[in-house]
This record gives sequence, C-alpha cells and structure tokens, in this order.
Amino acid sequence: MGDVMAIANSAPFWIIAFIVVGIVFFQAIVFMRIASKSAPEVGMTSKEVKTAIRTGFVSSIGPSFGIAIVLVSLIALLGSPITLMRIGIIGSAATETGAAEIGAGAFGTTLGAEDFSIEAFTTIVWTMCLGGTGWLLFTALFTKTLGKSQEKIEKRNPRVMAAVSLGAMLGAFGYLASEQMVASISHFTSGIVALVVMVIIMTVAEKVNVAWIKEWALGISMLIGMVSAYFVSII
Repeated sequence: MGDVMAIANSAPFWIIAFIVVGIVFFQAIVFMRIASKSAPEVGMTSKEVKTAIRTGFVSSIGPSFGIAIVLVSLIALLGSPITLMRIGIIGSAATETGAAEIGAGAFGTTLGAEDFSIEAFTTIVWTMCLGGTGWLLFTALFTKTLGKSQEKIEKRNPRVMAAVSLGAMLGAFGYLASEQMVASISHFTSGIVALVVMVIIMTVAEKVNVAWIKEWALGISMLIGMVSAYFVSII
C-alpha cells in the first residue's frame, strides 16, 4: 500500500491534476465573462447578475461540506492528485467513491485492503475516468441539438419548457435524495429535516422579501439536516 501511495502522490500525477483543474478554472472564468456580457440581452441588470453570482457561490458552500468529508477518505486511499482531479471535474464525491469501489471490486480487492496493489490502483483510475466519459461525450455531441429543440418548444408553448425543466430538476434531485434517505434512519431524518427547513426558509423569504435569505437557504437547510442526522445517530 505504501508503494502505491508513493506513486499516487508522485510529481507526474500532480502535474496532470493541476492541468485538468486549471482547465476547469479557465472554463469557469470564460463562462462567467460570457454570461455577464450576455446579461443585458436577456434583460438582466448588473445588480441581478451580481446577485445570481453570489447566490451560486453561497449555494455551493453547503454541498462542499459533504464533499470535503469524503475527500479526506479518498485522499488516504487514492492520493491527493487523483482525488483533486476527479472531484474537480465531476464534483460528486459519491460518484467517484462508487466508481473507485467498482474498480477495486473488478480487480478482486477493496479500497485500503492489504492486497491493494498498483494494478488495482490503475484499474480504479481507469474506472473513474471512463465512467465519467459518457455524460461528457453526450454533452459535447448533443448540447447544440438539445438547445435547438428547446427553442422550438419555447416558441410553441413556453410553459411546456418551464414545466419540463422543473420536472427534470425535481426528478434528478429527488432521485439523488431518496437514494441516500433509504440508507438509514439518520439519512432519512436528515433529508426530511432539510426539506422542511428549506420550505420554511423560502416561505419566509417570500413573505419578508429579503433576497439574501434565499441565497443562504440551501446551505442552512443542509447544515441543519446534517446536525439532525448526527443527533439521531447518537440517540
């Protein structure tokens, strides 16, 4: 295991990881600049743009806490460079952990086992990289086509597109949440509490008409949900 970690944390892996993460940062900066320039065309003021950016930033804080916790274990098992590269691209600790476990299982071992060899580590890296290729290729090949389809639907009936978008988001987040909530009573409690807190916060924000409450709603609900799960686990 020690030899595997020495290779996993070697300079070539760090170089590749920094290149990949650097590309992600570059894309983020480019997209933000394009969004800022395009805002006036869709009727958004500079104040609304700043609010949107701030909302996105604040909303990302809550999910980052959960990722950070899993990162610690992944770093110990797979090394810092690979963990940095994969989380930097995919952004899902659960997905990458699952891919790592599948790769280790395919080689006939488990993460952190005594027989964890460099071959097993290589299998895991290939599994993680190839596992994320599907949606990247789909995005690259069909984003433009889907955009044209969206424009056609919006011209015929804008409400249909809004309903489809809302339904897709609710379905995706509902699936991800329910998948975790069935794991244990603590997970279930965390999900229900976070949902209730989110509804309460958004309702209050609408009544008092305070924008910053909405911006912090996701992070606050997730934090309270995690705290409630902790108390349930120790009871």
